[in-house]
Amino acid sequence: MSQAPSTLTIGQVARLSGLPTKTIRYYEQVGLLPLPERADNGYRLYTRKAVDQLRFISRARGLGFSLKTVENLLGLWSDQQRSSGEVRALAQRQIDAIERKVAELQSMRATLADLVERCHGDDRPDCPILEELADEKKETKQ
Repeated sequence: MSQAPSTLTIGQVARLSGLPTKTIRYYEQVGLLPLPERADNGYRLYTRKAVDQLRFISRARGLGFSLKTVENLLGLWSDQQRSSGEVRALAQRQIDAIERKVAELQSMRATLADLVERCHGDDRPDCPILEELADEKKETKQ
């Protein structure tokens, strides 16, 4: 099988999609990207559609969507009979998750700001930051 002009190597796809070749191989491995054809020399041969799919995946991951949700979004993207309500629901769930994460980060920031405020930051050994971190009575979320 000779390489047709419409096919791209993994290096070309990486440049066009902005993703490392390792990430492209990973997306193939987990099923987000279909396995490409192979040339006689074993090299992967991709189409422009693969570049479009990788850009889609990259943008979705950039918005924090999980791999499973990206898989669902890809399915909806390729389904011309899809309901936009399904897409909206996935996006709304992502917004809700982001809002929870933002609230958690704001709480962490407030706690650290309070500790920094109470720390003298001088030559004295007492430090409320270290005391708080060492307090075995405090429960942490893991």
